[in-house]
Amino acid sequence: MPELETAGAHADDEAAIRAVVAEQTAAWNAGDGVGYARHVAPDVSFTNVFGALLYGASAFATRHSEILATFYRATTKHHVIRRIRFVTPDVALVDVENEVRGVVEMPPGVPVPPDGVLTTRLLEVFVRRDGRWWVEAYHNVQVGTGAGS
Repeated sequence: MPELETAGAHADDEAAIRAVVAEQTAAWNAGDGVGYARHVAPDVSFTNVFGALLYGASAFATRHSEILATFYRATTKHHVIRRIRFVTPDVALVDVENEVRGVVEMPPGVPVPPDGVLTTRLLEVFVRRDGRWWVEAYHNVQVGTGAGS
């Protein structure tokens, strides 16, 4: 999946946001839910692929620690940033294509992807505070394989 380019007006900010997404990927691949949550805001709003809505960095870290210790254990995540759009100099919408590879089990009632790859689209809302970029909202939806996907 090739990355799409973004406008160069915010090159340093784009680089900082890309670094956060790269850290998220590395933390996931290390099975580190707390590390995955390192850049979320204290009151982050988080919707997961199953539609559950959680609030707060602690809940975000706890949930990611749980899934990385159970059904996503030993999986690898591959993020590709498709677009970074600055709605203000301190707020960026980041569209990410996401694959979780090596999926061999899922929660009860949720089918395991036949190829072991869960594909999602992730929207992260980044806000800059005190010179750092924080994830204020994290909305992840599963991509289906049928028509209209």
